[in-house]
Amino acid sequence: MITARQRDQLSNRIQRRCTAPTDTQTFRSEVLRDLRGRIGFDAYVWLLTDPMTWVGVAPHAHVPAFEHLPSLIRYKYLTPVNRWTALAADGICAASLVHATGGQLESSLVWAKVLAEYGVIDVASSVMVDRAGCWGFLDLWRSGASEPFRDDEITALTELMPMLSRALRVRQAATFAGSPPALPRSSGPVVLILNDSLEVQNQTPATDEWLRTLLPSGPGTSAVPASVYNVAAQLLAVEQQVDAHEARARVHLSEGTWLSVRAARMGEQLAVSLEPTSPAERLELFALSHYMTPREALLLGYLADGSDTKSMAKRMFLSELTVQDHLKSIFAKAGVHSRKSLLARILGTHSG
Repeated sequence: MITARQRDQLSNRIQRRCTAPTDTQTFRSEVLRDLRGRIGFDAYVWLLTDPMTWVGVAPHAHVPAFEHLPSLIRYKYLTPVNRWTALAADGICAASLVHATGGQLESSLVWAKVLAEYGVIDVASSVMVDRAGCWGFLDLWRSGASEPFRDDEITALTELMPMLSRALRVRQAATFAGSPPALPRSSGPVVLILNDSLEVQNQTPATDEWLRTLLPSGPGTSAVPASVYNVAAQLLAVEQQVDAHEARARVHLSEGTWLSVRAARMGEQLAVSLEPTSPAERLELFALSHYMTPREALLLGYLADGSDTKSMAKRMFLSELTVQDHLKSIFAKAGVHSRKSLLARILGTHSG
């Protein structure tokens, strides 16, 4: 039983993690270590998400099902039970699979098709969401002789989600401060062709060069970015009316570099394309991660179009002083002091 005092202690410990200047990978590792000390689990999958499309990217995982990764991702997206999007729609931050299914775990497609084989007896699913969008979701697995997750453990996870949401959003905002390195010059489109089981069937000649540049190599790594499987799985979910979000995600690579990954149906196959994130997509992501208001986001768009204060005021039916006040707020949120530096961060031209 986790007492209120123990929940407070856990919350205080993780709050310190949230405010430390760590990257998302280190941050997730440290939080998971803290969670394991109070809420036991045998395996975990923690993905960041595109805040607009809610599609998963950048997984941080330790699971025994790595050889079945495409199937695990596919059925995770095709399972309505405790899907991160469904939890958020119901106003739920965390829930256990046993509770959600009334103990009938086979009603969960991902459990029936993948998790049962690994002796998983329960999954605690959590979603990190705020008014700007969804920033990640986390699954904790229990297997073997373990007991299902208790209500007090789910309560503890629920209480942590708002601070974890903010911490992930802040870390995503910080990625815009870096100077993007050059992406490989492609001799053509970068496209992978998958079947509905998410098995790679073919790819364009330029794809190999990109994958060598963009992916880490070594034991326990996949030859295909997880984001490719995730957007393809989301397309299947849209087609089967499990979820309506677009099959697209923006992936942070390094420094200020962002990559857009999209999936589309091509006959009986799925085509997944990779390309540098466009200025408009970067601007949207910048506004969301910096918690801009709708009016501030609109001003950012006008600023990127080259509008001056007078024209922005006219287009928005505001006084020039009011526009200047909004711009000051934008500068403060972005941590810059000039329009030039702000645009440089948004467009990725230099660190600003």
